Amino acid sequence: MITETRAERRLDALSFFVSDARYGLGAFLGVYLITEHGWDAGSIGAALSIGGLTGLVSQAPMGALVDAVRAKRALIAGATVLVTATCLFIPLAPRFWPVALAGVVGALAGVTIGPTLSAISLGVVGPRRFARRAGRNEALFHLGDGAICLVILLTAPFFGSSVLFWSMGFTMVASVLAAAAVPGRAIDHAVARGLPPGAAPAPGPSAWRLLLGSRPLLAFAFCGALFHLANASMLGLVSQKLALGNLGQGITLTAASAIAAQSVMVPVAALAGARADAWGRRPLLLAAFAALALRGALFTLSDNTAWLIAVQLLDGVGAGLIGALFPVVVADLTRGSGHFAAAQGVVGTVHGVGGVLSAGIAGAMVVQVGYNATFLALAGVAALGGALFWLIMPETRGMVER
Repeated sequence: MITETRAERRLDALSFFVSDARYGLGAFLGVYLITEHGWDAGSIGAALSIGGLTGLVSQAPMGALVDAVRAKRALIAGATVLVTATCLFIPLAPRFWPVALAGVVGALAGVTIGPTLSAISLGVVGPRRFARRAGRNEALFHLGDGAICLVILLTAPFFGSSVLFWSMGFTMVASVLAAAAVPGRAIDHAVARGLPPGAAPAPGPSAWRLLLGSRPLLAFAFCGALFHLANASMLGLVSQKLALGNLGQGITLTAASAIAAQSVMVPVAALAGARADAWGRRPLLLAAFAALALRGALFTLSDNTAWLIAVQLLDGVGAGLIGALFPVVVADLTRGSGHFAAAQGVVGTVHGVGGVLSAGIAGAMVVQVGYNATFLALAGVAALGGALFWLIMPETRGMVER
């Protein structure tokens, strides 16, 4: 019990610090390239799509790797180092192909971080307590991300864009130390794969066969793809809009937008983890679609800086719920398969199709029809995803798919 308690505290630290590496520079990359190097939204979308496509096709094999290896703490530490290194490379060669190549390498490492953290967590607490632990992981992830954004908000006016890269270096070191501090003996590696305690891996259907053979898992994958198609580019677009309307303040206002969202994501993710077993997963996920559709529509009502940042609060509802419940739903539907991380990979691949298309399509739409029409289109996609989720996705609480 002492070891498990210590492991959970170390998981808290890892969830907090790994936030800066999980998605690299995120929306800050687009603002940095626009304000420091004169890129346009179309070029940014194209470059990010290349890395996004790499992450897309690598999620399933990297998830299988997470299931297979016992050195999961070393895996998440190494992935954090590699993602950070690719981000630190960008200022040295801020041209299209070097940035795209850095995105490719970073994507290969970045897609392992979430499944590895979830697998370690499942191996420590077991399936009964996993929903609460997953919500706590997500809440601490957003708390860490918000803390870093606050540091950037306060220091960027004085030190410029260099604070983006210094912050990544600091959180990389902290993440590696936190991963090393998780007691290895506290992790049941069979449970971490989605098997019963102490069970040996046995031949079974691949993660892709699990997906194709489970209607609930397919429904979750398809509806999630629509959510990410609508969501993935929204923060980047509003950050670009803020940067163009407030010259010289792009990074500061992007940080403010991210902080607004993170301030809501923390309690929402914690609530999702705490109440998912009592309320069920389905109503919470429906609320995520509703918040996303409303957010896209509200962005079109005003170009006022305070309004745009205030609307960004709704990102905290949608992303907080989806982030907390994604590994929980996958665990519900794959229990006993031994392919928990690989299944996260294949479902994440389908979700990622939406994310990759979002970056490219939204960037091109902004060039052709402007920001407001693009936001309305994204809101429509979110509404469609929510309607389909309500029609075809069952409640997964207590459900076991073999």
